[in-house]
Amino acid sequence: MDNQTTDYESLPLRAYTERAYLEYAMYVINDRALPHIGDGLKPVQRRIIYAMSELGLDNTAKHAKSSRTVGDVLGKFHPHGDTACYEAMVLMAQPFSFRYPLIDGQGNWGSPDDPKSFAAMRYTEAKLSRYANLLLDEVRQGTVDEVPNFDASFTEPKLLPAQAPFVLLNGSSGIAVGMATDIPPHNLNEVIAACIHLLDQPKARVAELMTHIKGPDFPSQAEIITGAADLQAIYETGRGTLKSRARYIRDDGDIVITALPFQSSPAKVLEQIAQQMQQKKLPMLNDLRDESDHENPTRLVLVPRSNRIDVDRLMSHLFATTDLERTHRVNLNIIGLDNKPQTKNLTGLLREWLSFRQDTVTRRLQFRLDKINDRLHILEGLLIAFLNIDEVIRIIRKEDRPRDALMARFGLTERQANAILDIRLRQLAKLEEIQIRGERDQLEAERQELQKVLGSKARLQTLVKKELAEVAKKYGDPRMTPISEGAAEAAAFTEEDLISNEPVTVVLSDKGWVRAAKGHELDPKELSYRSGDSFAQAARGRSNDQLIFLDSTGRSYYLAPHTLPSARGQGEPLTGRLKPPDAARFVGVLIGTVAARVLVASNAGYGFVGRLEDMVTKNRSGKAYLSVPDGAQALPPVLLPETDDPLHVCALTNQGKLLVFPLADLPELPRGKGNKVINIPAADFRSGEEFMLGLQVVTGSQHLIVHAGQRILRLKRSDLEGYVGERARRGKSLPRGFQRVDAISVE
Repeated sequence: MDNQTTDYESLPLRAYTERAYLEYAMYVINDRALPHIGDGLKPVQRRIIYAMSELGLDNTAKHAKSSRTVGDVLGKFHPHGDTACYEAMVLMAQPFSFRYPLIDGQGNWGSPDDPKSFAAMRYTEAKLSRYANLLLDEVRQGTVDEVPNFDASFTEPKLLPAQAPFVLLNGSSGIAVGMATDIPPHNLNEVIAACIHLLDQPKARVAELMTHIKGPDFPSQAEIITGAADLQAIYETGRGTLKSRARYIRDDGDIVITALPFQSSPAKVLEQIAQQMQQKKLPMLNDLRDESDHENPTRLVLVPRSNRIDVDRLMSHLFATTDLERTHRVNLNIIGLDNKPQTKNLTGLLREWLSFRQDTVTRRLQFRLDKINDRLHILEGLLIAFLNIDEVIRIIRKEDRPRDALMARFGLTERQANAILDIRLRQLAKLEEIQIRGERDQLEAERQELQKVLGSKARLQTLVKKELAEVAKKYGDPRMTPISEGAAEAAAFTEEDLISNEPVTVVLSDKGWVRAAKGHELDPKELSYRSGDSFAQAARGRSNDQLIFLDSTGRSYYLAPHTLPSARGQGEPLTGRLKPPDAARFVGVLIGTVAARVLVASNAGYGFVGRLEDMVTKNRSGKAYLSVPDGAQALPPVLLPETDDPLHVCALTNQGKLLVFPLADLPELPRGKGNKVINIPAADFRSGEEFMLGLQVVTGSQHLIVHAGQRILRLKRSDLEGYVGERARRGKSLPRGFQRVDAISVE
């Protein structure tokens, strides 16, 4: 076998795959997914812009078919699929995607409802927008490095000489291998003001730059609700999230949404709201419409069922559950001037871009200076010729090699001699000599100025600031996205929030069956009950109030009023939903707001004042609320009226002992046994001879009703004065005939 050299290398598979994957990753990062800090563009975007400029499609030209541009881009610079290239072109033409669109499109270029609904490239036409001038005006002034295209048949600029930091102006998003970028768009005036501030104060911190850059400026009028402190943290680290929220107004009772967050689709928002309406999650909405048109690009109308709807609460729910509020990721991951990807903070990003801009301006000035020097060199030769015009004409007429003769006779260079030989006869007039001298003087003055700027860092910096200010004056516009300080956090409706606020009467039977009726006009005693059962208690409230049950062991239970069966039937047993202890029975039902106060007590004569919110529990087994002594049981609780009048407690034993004292004498506790309400001899209670039958709370205008068999005793406020005493006393006996009582009530 012949010994031959090989043109391949031998590598372990692991080393080869690792190197190949890293090379692929760096290709994706540098040549596809991440923007460069210089011009803020990805390679495909840069190639589209440059190809359109080469085709003469500037902002003053006529529109040309998009397929013409895509064909040029693919054939000369970007050997990839036409679909991806055209989509990149479309994105740069959509005013709802780019804050400062680089392409002026004609035809169907998509809509906020569906950004990908654009027409095919054979139907649309495009040219560069006026903002593209900021990328291309200096491209032929020696400011860019030219690199070969994919097959070395053409050259293309490595970067475009951006006159503004487009990396912030239009933002960018992309997913590379192992990293991603999410740069929000910003306002041109604010960014350039920050650049000028940084040139004046090179050590400026992020907080100082944020006096100019308030935050991102999306191509939408929806408001940013992230606070200044959180925005500063994002700009200091280069990472974070921010929120933007739709804006709405009231218009003749309707809710009109006038602006949606960046990248939110009106059709999708309407679909999300309609879906909730179908699922009965928005009972307060009657209708919704899309009235968007050319004059009102965003106008979504929500029609409430009544004027009593809390609009702010409704919108808070929609913000939390639909795309009316969106969270935007921020990751300022950019390819820097060292061609390496890095997440930069605001100061570092602008400082590096200013370095790029100063280098670009330096190259432009040096390019112009070289051109001036070359022209001055030629003008010097032309002036020599005009001063010796007769001799020059003689040499040209007589000499076989006039160029060499001119060079030898007058000490000219080859370029000067060629320029003299290219002079036309009509240019030999005296006037031409005057024009040449004027041009020379003008160019000489410009050269001196350029040399001063190039030789002074301060002058160069002043020139950069001046040019940035001119860009802001010519291309700047007001901020589109307002920033709202202190916006309330969006919160979705809870199940309780969706319950209609209607009057309801809850009826509890003696055997623990429960039901609910709409309204307060119902007389619970007239309802039909199961055989062997009867009316026990009723509570009147609202359908969105807290419904509490108390059993004889002192445990409290919670149910939602709107879940109870209708009073048209006989209800259902509470034990089907709740799990009370064995042998316990339900003794009370309460309904009210969480802040409502309630008086609870056991028949042993102990009690306290509590709040309904402390009795609420989601546990089916209830919550230990009232501590009941051995042998005792809880009494029906009393919901305290909301009044400023002084309230008095009326405690009654089964032997007709009545004690009246101020409610303020009882403590307010979250749970427990409470304090002694009325004094009952311990021996009598243990034997079952005497116990507290019940207690009520009366105001000055109410009557206390005592029942003893068929007898009824009505006690007015003045009658109760004789039974007033200190809490925990024995109380006084009722009149004859009421030594054995059955019940106590108030009317």
